[in-house]
Amino acid sequence: MPCLNEAETIARCIEKAKIGIQRAGVSGEILIADNGSTDGSQAIAEKLGARVVTVTEKGYGNALRGGIAAAKGKFILMGDADDSYDFSEADRFVKKFQEGYDLVMGCRLPIGGGKIMPGAMPWKNRWLGNPVLSFIGRWFFKCPAHDFHAGLRAFTKDALGKMELQTTGMEFASEMVIKATLKKFRIAEVPITLHKDGRSRPPHLKPWRDGWRHLRFMLIYSPRWLFLVPGLLLSALGVIVSATLSVANVQLGGVQFNVGTLMMACMAVIVGFQLVAFAFYTKVFAIAEGLLPADPKLSRVFKTFTLEKGIVVGLLVLLGGLAMFLRALWLWQQANFGLLPSTEENLRRLIPAATLMLLGVQTVFSSFFMSVLGLKTVRRQPPAA
Repeated sequence: MPCLNEAETIARCIEKAKIGIQRAGVSGEILIADNGSTDGSQAIAEKLGARVVTVTEKGYGNALRGGIAAAKGKFILMGDADDSYDFSEADRFVKKFQEGYDLVMGCRLPIGGGKIMPGAMPWKNRWLGNPVLSFIGRWFFKCPAHDFHAGLRAFTKDALGKMELQTTGMEFASEMVIKATLKKFRIAEVPITLHKDGRSRPPHLKPWRDGWRHLRFMLIYSPRWLFLVPGLLLSALGVIVSATLSVANVQLGGVQFNVGTLMMACMAVIVGFQLVAFAFYTKVFAIAEGLLPADPKLSRVFKTFTLEKGIVVGLLVLLGGLAMFLRALWLWQQANFGLLPSTEENLRRLIPAATLMLLGVQTVFSSFFMSVLGLKTVRRQPPAA
């Protein structure tokens, strides 16, 4: 249990934890990861037989990391020391471990059989924050847990070591679920009840700030949804519109789309290309730094799309744009470098030409950059299936 000034509730949590260990029929310990309490929480915990570990680095994630590192057990159950979770239900988690699961998530939501008592969760958390973030977590990472951010959860110490968790703040809990899912660990869910906490002071949690931190973390851990999907959609839309307007203006109803729209469509293609490139940069860097597990699909990408192929494709695109530009230059020369009969028709040639030349340059140098990033990543990849 991470603890920061929980003198009002820590005794009840410890007593319930003792019941939970007894019900589970296992030998265990109750460990308090104290993060700088000044209200005597440590003395209360020690008097009741719990082991207190002092964690000097501030932060929820740091407190959990320190407590987990000091834990002696094979199975570890974590939960807040504010009496909002009932540790006497520990036997439900142990049963799942005995069935071979690596991570067991508590579920407070009715969809997973859980229950939230009146006053236990602010409305914005219950009806907005938690459902939305859990939906995004399940959608992005295909996580089987319905309650992505439940504070009461358990895991094997062996599985946790394989997760290679990096974060030290509120994101620690999210990283655990994401890593377990990406590494294809066996994940189970058990229904739990969330009670109103027993504190007389405000909670440490800041709903909007911490909600954004969790969302930001999930986006960063999912280059596909942050960069790749928006980039592909933007590029596809831009290509369709720019290809159409490069031939002639288009009128829909009373609205006419001309070279102004063509310019914006070409910009969409360039931005979309850059987003797709960012998706690969982020994925490669995250794997190289151990933030994401190795991906056999990425290994096959490196084998198929080599630096040399990227350079060739980029040069071909660049030459295509250069050819279009030279044709526009030739037409201008035919007019003795004076005013052209139609400025609009000239822009219809120049805008796609400039776009292709820019995309060609981006492709060449993106290939070099990917190759540099991939020097470390390829060595981390497992053999492709």
